[in-house]
Amino acid sequence: MALSAGALESVVSPTIPLLERELGMSQSEGALLSIVLLITGALITPLAGRFGDRYGGKRVLVQLMAVVAVGGTVSALAPNLPVLLLGQVLQGAMVGALPLSFIVVRNNLPPGESKVAIGVVSGLFVGGGMVGMLSAGPVAEELSRHWMFALPTIAVAGATLLVNRLMPADPPSGSDDAGLDWPGLLLLSGMLVTLMLVLALAPEAGSQPGVLGALVVLLAVFAVGWVSVERRAASPVIDPRLLARPAIRTACVLTFVICLGTSMAVYLVPQLFDERGDGYGFGAGATEIGFFLLPGAVAATLAGPLGGIGDRRFGSRAVVGTGVVMMTVSLVALAAVHTEVWHLVVGKALIALANGLCVTAMMTGTATAVDAEDTGVATSLILVSRVLGYAVGGQLGGALLTAATPPGSDVAAESAYVTGFAIAAVVTSLALFVARTLPEGVEE
Repeated sequence: MALSAGALESVVSPTIPLLERELGMSQSEGALLSIVLLITGALITPLAGRFGDRYGGKRVLVQLMAVVAVGGTVSALAPNLPVLLLGQVLQGAMVGALPLSFIVVRNNLPPGESKVAIGVVSGLFVGGGMVGMLSAGPVAEELSRHWMFALPTIAVAGATLLVNRLMPADPPSGSDDAGLDWPGLLLLSGMLVTLMLVLALAPEAGSQPGVLGALVVLLAVFAVGWVSVERRAASPVIDPRLLARPAIRTACVLTFVICLGTSMAVYLVPQLFDERGDGYGFGAGATEIGFFLLPGAVAATLAGPLGGIGDRRFGSRAVVGTGVVMMTVSLVALAAVHTEVWHLVVGKALIALANGLCVTAMMTGTATAVDAEDTGVATSLILVSRVLGYAVGGQLGGALLTAATPPGSDVAAESAYVTGFAIAAVVTSLALFVARTLPEGVEE
């Protein structure tokens, strides 16, 4: 299941330029497509654990993966962007299903074996992501874009049936007397969706100022309402009161800033591989882009354990500082030099490694800065900060390319890429000032 889900999750990234051409999307719409699955995941993840406790992990896991299979089917059959976005929203359930699978494994195996099994599940998901990244291009180019969603969806459906049939059921561990925070979840959903619409429409503000202004007002209403509801909720999905703690507030700000810089590079690099400009870009197809992005996926895989080891030995400040410097230098280098494929491949890999180091340190620091019963809520704040950073950065990159593409052309100016990498570098470098407030050395 983890292998097939990882493959389905990763097919969009290397094929964004191809999907933009086939569906007539702008770069801003392409950026929205690249992050919508992550947004759904941010909303599903806090609920998955609670539903698993209330109804049993296996039952909820199977139902979530059924939703993923439906989403993959919708994506495979999608004739246009709105339907494809709907499919990606449904596929976002897999983000919540993955940590839930860890709970199911832990409930069905002895402690020693469960640690190994969780590592295997994580490795299979990452391995599936690499398979999806490498296979999406050839499948889309030789068959069609529909099949690049259909094939992993068939595998997801088959794996879900096997899990439902072969995995023993785990009993509910208890009930949550406080209930589920549905008002907070709905307001958070509205806030994130409205933010995406604001960012998507920003490049066209001149032609639709009234619509954009109304969305900004609606976004403010959702944000104020969400904070008000969560402050009074008995069991909030995400408790904004935790932001009053300096360690949590610092971690959220750092995560947002770092992920903003990362997501701009994540979006701009494949676009530059595909670009066919005069003296810039490489005109690469989806298959080639998948191979070019693979080193970055490997680096991201290694970043988690390396970040954990570094945090334990040197402390969060040293790990985050190293990651921020590495990412800033890589972004500056990409802005200055991007004339060879290896420039982008190496730059993207270093950015992925730096991002993984920083986020791992933030998650570790947050988990140890709160009481055990607040760990889930606190790490949910980091997750939302990560999603917001990716959303803003990706949409900003798309907006820059859209604004720099002349009417009647599908080639963005080189200056848009330079500006995007430079802005990402400046924003990321600001994290150094925030990182100075992290505890120095190793916390005992």
